[in-house]
Amino acid sequence: MARLARAEVFAADEIAIVHVMNRTVRRCFLFGVDNVSGKNYDHRKQWIDDQLTQQAMHFGIDLLSYAILDNHFHVLLRSRPDVVKQWSDTEVARRWLMLCPKRRDAQRRPLEPTEFEINRIVNNSEKLATLRNRLSDISWWMRLLCQNIAQRANREDGEIGKFFQARYRAVRILDDTATLACSAYIDLNLVRAGMARTIDNSEHTSAQLRARDLQTQEVSSPSASVVDNGGLIAGGFRDESRQSAPVNRDFSRHLSPVELQELTTRPGPDAHFGGHRCSNKGFLPMSLEKYLDLLDWTARQIVHEASESTPLHAVPLFHQLGLNNKTWIALIRDFGRLFSLVAGKPHRIEEYRPARRADSTPANHRYRVRWQLRELFSRP
Repeated sequence: MARLARAEVFAADEIAIVHVMNRTVRRCFLFGVDNVSGKNYDHRKQWIDDQLTQQAMHFGIDLLSYAILDNHFHVLLRSRPDVVKQWSDTEVARRWLMLCPKRRDAQRRPLEPTEFEINRIVNNSEKLATLRNRLSDISWWMRLLCQNIAQRANREDGEIGKFFQARYRAVRILDDTATLACSAYIDLNLVRAGMARTIDNSEHTSAQLRARDLQTQEVSSPSASVVDNGGLIAGGFRDESRQSAPVNRDFSRHLSPVELQELTTRPGPDAHFGGHRCSNKGFLPMSLEKYLDLLDWTARQIVHEASESTPLHAVPLFHQLGLNNKTWIALIRDFGRLFSLVAGKPHRIEEYRPARRADSTPANHRYRVRWQLRELFSRP
């Protein structure tokens, strides 16, 4: 059976949240310690970190969550063509030339494009339209990310050929339940795999960066008292009574904010003008503090098989999303097995139809709901 075209799952001209993952060839540990050769490739995780930061600065795509393991990585992205539409022609050309630079410095970092280089794109309307489309295309995000890492790794090893085993895997997220579960699944990847005991120790993950920001804010706040709660996160995340000040986003400023503040933020694209990320729009119906607290509780249920009651702030959220404790834990433990091309509650998967086929004709493709997922949501 022919594989489904990406355009039948998501497209560059629509806002879509997509979970993407890619794995190194033959599942070799080419981002960590290779047991066969004994070589340590941990430094390549920093390559991916740096490339994600660079792309989040210039693409019209929100970086929501990510985790880098020893032989693969996970990224949760949200395409933002609505933000890209607001950019001037000059801004589109400048951003593209920072992603695919004509010139680099001695450290191979992109140099700011010259006026001549920008004008060559601006004065070519056809090319400009193509590049504007690419800047919100998740496929181009993954193309540049994987190409950059593969070329650097092959150059370092003196090798040629494939570095990643296949084209990247992509799962479109259809509802709030899948968005929250997918983000938690990604952020807890290292803890779940036994590679880290705490979120603070989960190197090269978005959860670690967000936790560091929150701890920094708590330490700098005169009224904050940092406590060790004995769990996976130290920082007093369980204190619901304390008013939290704006978070210092030095570590995670290239990431999308967590909380989707629909009642207090500006409607529309809410583009970011600080040069670190695409927009200021969040993606979850909860604060950063409560999200990290939920991760803490979830990790203890999965790794340590604790039987603690659901955090108070998560009870109404679980009720709103139609979840219970067992369903939630199963989603986080088996997210990668439960969903193939699209992710959401069973009825959302059955109702979903892609907007178009690869040849731009109307599509009527139906997506199959796995029996394990249907059984999971049928539990009381």
